[in-house]
Amino acid sequence: MYGMMFDIGKFIELANINPAAQSLSSDLFIGAGAVIFWMVIESKRLKMKNLWIVFLGTFTIAFAFAAPLFLFLRERRLIEIENKG
Repeated sequence: MYGMMFDIGKFIELANINPAAQSLSSDLFIGAGAVIFWMVIESKRLKMKNLWIVFLGTFTIAFAFAAPLFLFLRERRLIEIENKG
């Protein structure tokens, strides 16, 4: 039984419990790291505001939620830029 509280130590232990889990965890970590790096660069380039919402969603909900949210906000910003000039 894992209980009702989130335990980061238990989470990491279970994420590395066997070679398959280790591989998936590593892939997610590397992929998410690359996309987060791109998000920071792209948001600065486009002068996007409120990027903290995306990062909050990454760590409180899931990366699978935050990445599409960023793409949506990025598209809105590109449309905004296009309509201004």
